[in-house]
Amino acid sequence: MSTGEIEAAIPSLLEFAHLETKAQARVTELSGGMKRGLTIARALINDPQLLVMDEPTTGLDPHARHLIWERLRSLLTKGKTILLTTHFMEEAERLCDQLCVIENGRKIAEGTPQGLIQRQIGTEVLEVYGGKPHELRSLLAPYGPRTEVSGETLFCYASDLEQIRGSLREHSGLRVLQRPANLEDVFCG
Repeated sequence: MSTGEIEAAIPSLLEFAHLETKAQARVTELSGGMKRGLTIARALINDPQLLVMDEPTTGLDPHARHLIWERLRSLLTKGKTILLTTHFMEEAERLCDQLCVIENGRKIAEGTPQGLIQRQIGTEVLEVYGGKPHELRSLLAPYGPRTEVSGETLFCYASDLEQIRGSLREHSGLRVLQRPANLEDVFCG
């Protein structure tokens, strides 16, 4: 690229990264999120159709992470292709059309985020806090749900969560949360 082409692209890239007011700042003066935004803007200088990104939001606070996601989604809507590696399942679920999950160098799953969630989990998850999760797990076994215990939380995956909710009502001190399934459930459960 010529110097003129580069200089012409800089204002829009600074705007893309929300760094218009930092145009004269040194990189060392920028926050982690600003530095990450600048890195992405620099990668866009020649308007590539394909971006390869390795964990673009690692180490960022939630606000900065959401800003980066917003920027990446805007690139996708412009027809860019992003090849993304991430350990954050929420990031993969929000940004990716297709996933290939690799563990120890081997592909263990492939598909759309919603397809993987539907195949492995279904649509809803019941989280149970309080009580003794291993005892609750045994109590729910006759109902046939797939269950996982993580710390003090029991996760229930079943097509009829209402029946499970009913059996838990007789136990006091439990907090029960029903929520949509997500990629964390697929790979952590």
